[in-house]
Amino acid sequence: MEANFDNLQVSGTRFTQHVISFGRVLRRAGLEVGTAQIMDALRALELIGLRRREDVYQALYSIFVTRQENRELFDQAFSLFWRSPARIPEMMKLLLPKLELPESARSRESLRIRQAFAERENRESLPLPRREQEKKELIDFVVTYSPQEILRKKDFGEFSAEEVMLAKRLLAQMRWPIPPKQTRRRVPDTKGHFLDLRRSIRKSFRHQGEMVKLSWHGRDIKPRRIVVLCDISGSMERYSRMLLHFMHTISCGMQQVETFVFGTRLTRITRHLRQRDIDNAVESVSNAVNDWHGGTKIGECLKDFNYLWARRVLRSGAVVLIISDGWDRGGISLLKREMERLSKSCYRLLWLNPLLGYQDYEPLTQGMRTALPHIDHFLPVHNLESLEQLGQVLDSIVK
Repeated sequence: MEANFDNLQVSGTRFTQHVISFGRVLRRAGLEVGTAQIMDALRALELIGLRRREDVYQALYSIFVTRQENRELFDQAFSLFWRSPARIPEMMKLLLPKLELPESARSRESLRIRQAFAERENRESLPLPRREQEKKELIDFVVTYSPQEILRKKDFGEFSAEEVMLAKRLLAQMRWPIPPKQTRRRVPDTKGHFLDLRRSIRKSFRHQGEMVKLSWHGRDIKPRRIVVLCDISGSMERYSRMLLHFMHTISCGMQQVETFVFGTRLTRITRHLRQRDIDNAVESVSNAVNDWHGGTKIGECLKDFNYLWARRVLRSGAVVLIISDGWDRGGISLLKREMERLSKSCYRLLWLNPLLGYQDYEPLTQGMRTALPHIDHFLPVHNLESLEQLGQVLDSIVK
């Protein structure tokens, strides 16, 4: 559906509001758009007029797009917004959960645009005056499926903005029960299997040396530590946001959880994810990490972990989760050596690969093939259902 500018005037208040709203959508999607750019856009449109759609597109593109990689994002936003600017809040509310893009367009730009429109819809969905409510067109449709059931099987990279919000609530309800670790230390236990001879003799003095009742002790238990190392390189960009939500959930719901992210360097984010509000936690992580969506050097990052952090965080029989697709641009020999060292330092080593959710996936990359011999469990992590299965695996392997 082509944009229609016939009934609009550049000097009109309505069109000015549309341009301001369009600028806000672009800003929420990640473009550097400020008041100065919006004023320049209004001046440019006043000069060229609104006769041709291509002229409007080129004028707004030349002002709002300052980086080549943002061109696709701008095209999607322009196409969606100028179909019917006045009804964007209403239509996005109806269409956003069902928005299906072609395979070539299911990228980070598409998700960012949908999230930007969702934020705009949430801000602008205020109660309308009574007269406007009477004029507003009502659209009825019947929902004949369970959104939660479909969401459990849907790939994280295809989530819309509203589905991300629903997935956050479902994640908060999930539990990953990890049985505690039995230590060598012994403590008094009436149901224990070890005779506590010293305590039994001491109690016998109350009964003229007769051991009327024996004392027993069992092994003490301690919470088992969980360590998560998550890949945030460019190849993992589709999954990074939901995986951060997952890491926040287990950090707040379990004891002794240590979290790290890595791309070209290793960053500990345990303290940031301890914040209760998930949006504040994700924002704090974003500010602390400098190598988002870049290259991947798994071997070098594992070396940093083994030499700087392993002694601190791998105590009490820790279970280590590495979340990565295995695309590595570092040295293979280094990766092999550090994977072997890590596997010997922890109780269990699990590798979670989002690509494993595809039926035809094979671990053909050198990084993945090098790591596989040192992994105890190789699992998918591409949707909510795979996270539920992870809980079952963790419950079984540590017993």
